[in-house]
Amino acid sequence: MLLSAERDFQAEDYTSANNRAYYCIFHAMRAVLALDNVDFKKHSAVIARFGQDYLKADRIDRSFGTLIATASLIRNRSDYEDFYICSIEETKRLLVGAESFLNAVRAFLMSPT
Repeated sequence: MLLSAERDFQAEDYTSANNRAYYCIFHAMRAVLALDNVDFKKHSAVIARFGQDYLKADRIDRSFGTLIATASLIRNRSDYEDFYICSIEETKRLLVGAESFLNAVRAFLMSPT
C-alpha cells in the first residue's frame, strides 16, 4: 500500500495517494491486532481497539494516534466528499507518517516480547 501511495503521489493522483497511505496504516494495525486473534469489519473498531491496546498501553508510540485519526479523516473525506481537496502538503505529511508508522509496526512485530 505504501508503494502504491508513493506511485500515486508521483503521478499527482493525491486522492489515491491518501487512500493508499490510509490503508497502509489500517492494514498495519490489523496485522498487530491479528497477534491477539482480533479482527473487525468496521474501520472504527480496528482504530479504537488498536488505540486502546497498543497506543494507550504504550506498546507502540501513542503519538501515532493523531496520525491514525488524521489519515482516517482524510481518507473518508477524499473518498466520499465530492468537493474535498486535500493539499499536496497534507498528502506528503500523510505519506511520511504512514512510512513512519509502518516502520514502528515492523519494529514492534520483530521485537522479542
